[in-house]
Amino acid sequence: HSHWILPQGFVGMMARPFGRIPHVVTVHGSDLFGLRGALMDTFKRRVLHQADAVTVNSCFTEAAVRQLAPETRGLHRIPMGVAIRLPDAAVHARASELRRRYRKGQGPLLVFVGRLIEEKGPEDLIRAIDFLGNALPDVTALIVGDGPERRALEDLVAQLLLTGRIEFPGWIDPSELGAWLAAADCFVGPSRRAPNGGVEAQGLTFIEAMAAGTPVIATRLGGIPDAVIHETTGLLVDERAPEQIAAAVQRLVADPRFAVTLAEQGRRHAVGHFSRAASAGAFGELFKRLIDRERERV
Repeated sequence: HSHWILPQGFVGMMARPFGRIPHVVTVHGSDLFGLRGALMDTFKRRVLHQADAVTVNSCFTEAAVRQLAPETRGLHRIPMGVAIRLPDAAVHARASELRRRYRKGQGPLLVFVGRLIEEKGPEDLIRAIDFLGNALPDVTALIVGDGPERRALEDLVAQLLLTGRIEFPGWIDPSELGAWLAAADCFVGPSRRAPNGGVEAQGLTFIEAMAAGTPVIATRLGGIPDAVIHETTGLLVDERAPEQIAAAVQRLVADPRFAVTLAEQGRRHAVGHFSRAASAGAFGELFKRLIDRERERV
């Protein structure tokens, strides 16, 4: 089972004849946009065409594979799963502590989690907070994570006079993620297209937020709409549209029953379609079919 087309998929392809073991290639999306060029695309197509099965993590990745290698056989959509845990007393207590520390007045408290790079779009959340200044004077945001854009983002916060309303907690321990997500009134993931054309092929953080029972606002881009279904499991906005993020936040604040409905439906969607158990089960069934088919050929 090779994750990414190159180089892992190529190595798996070369090993395939030895021992007659079926070869599965999983395409994550970034491998389609990296290592571009006529020669690299030729290698990618060869790997995909010769695999016994190819799995993709979203509708977007599936379409990109079909465009690159139309003759790919055995194409299956199996999203990567996230850990689904029912919030326990410790998570609730930690979430309450975070809300007391960061939420101001009547809120709302918004949370972004990710690497601080342009493609993740934290700048759009900052500008959305600026738009919300008059309508929601108590709005605050946590930009959780670190990366090369942090200093520029902090400078933008100071320039817009938002110091004290936007905090940068830095990296957090993965075991703490559930509490930070549960502490939020809304998770905002304003992804952007990367300079090389790459986009979020699936977006696990969005699903983790949904699993935590937090309403999600996300960009209508790449594979994100597979999980964040507009007005059903979350709200979608256009790329680089902070004014739309601000409007979506206002909508959730003005209609708390709608926010609760989105959160509940989002959690059910995450549990039903994007859990690690669901992903493992789908891969297990695929492996069994391929092994049985290989045995029948002997």
